[in-house]
Amino acid sequence: MRATALRATALRAGRGIRWYLRALSGEAKWDEYLERAQHEDVAPMSRREFERHRSEHSEKNPPARCC
Repeated sequence: MRATALRATALRAGRGIRWYLRALSGEAKWDEYLERAQHEDVAPMSRREFERHRSEHSEKNPPARCC
């Protein structure tokens, strides 16, 4: 029973790390975009177009800074 609990904890930790890295790298944004395009019944742009659009958007609209 103890090995099963340890394995479950390791899997949960691995999933958390994977989620964090996907959010940090922007990979999750791509998946969200694909889901939204499918929901809106729109042909999605290519990954390259998506990344270019995202980059241009962030250059034109930099995040606000407090100081």
